[in-house]
Amino acid sequence: MDAHRTADPPIADPGLFGPDSVTWQAHGDPMMWVAGIRALYLQALHPRVVRGVMQNSDFRKDAWGRLMRTANFVGTATYGTTEAAEKAAARVRKIHSMLTGVDPDTGERYRVDEPELLLWVHCAEIDSYLHVLRRSGFPLTEAAADRYVGEHRAAARLVGLDPAEVPGDQEELAAYFEKVRPELAAGTETREVDDFLRRPPTHPLLVLAREALWRRVANLAYASLPPYAHELYGRPAPAPAVVTRRLRLTGILLRSIPARLRWQLPPKHILRAMSRLGPGARPAPCKVSR
Repeated sequence: MDAHRTADPPIADPGLFGPDSVTWQAHGDPMMWVAGIRALYLQALHPRVVRGVMQNSDFRKDAWGRLMRTANFVGTATYGTTEAAEKAAARVRKIHSMLTGVDPDTGERYRVDEPELLLWVHCAEIDSYLHVLRRSGFPLTEAAADRYVGEHRAAARLVGLDPAEVPGDQEELAAYFEKVRPELAAGTETREVDDFLRRPPTHPLLVLAREALWRRVANLAYASLPPYAHELYGRPAPAPAVVTRRLRLTGILLRSIPARLRWQLPPKHILRAMSRLGPGARPAPCKVSR
């Protein structure tokens, strides 16, 4: 053996998904922010889920922090190392394991990390991400969309779910929503979430910006919900064709902002991943069909 031979450099950890996944490409899209708000609207329709949130946190005072922590977790799970994703997930599971909710009608106390509640949160997120991306013009074939749903069994495991019990493609995801729909309702807590998302507390100097920007985004996220969600919330939405046109226009506008500029926003998950894995790891829609 050549004593002077240098060791091969260590292979960088691609993380849970890796640069060849649909998830890696899709989560770099700016429409994920609209999709995230849609997910909040959808998640709030499950009474036990929304009670668990409202009874364990001051949602109105810390809603922005909650939104950013969720976005940071998704970014870490998508673009971080395997170790970083596992550590972030362990923190989330530990917090959830200590929280309970109370059904005001029966007095029943339940854990917020019950599998059926975690599954609803997971499926509402994946459905929202997939729905908004595709409807706004992100190029996802049926096969790629199925791959995306299947890839997120890995994310489901992070929060404590058995991947085998989680929908693995679009058909299974649709069947899950059909099954759970009778359990959905819009009670007091759901109305509070709706009120916050429509009119979040804002510094007086930023009220105009809230009306001009935030409400447009929140209204678009709400409009993209399925019809049964609009019925439960009791608020109408524009015709589907109008909503699709608005989603596409918003997508065109946001995607016109250079990616490198968008990715500069903290905590810079994508730029750190590219630094770790090389420029070939850059997320791009065109890579989905490869």
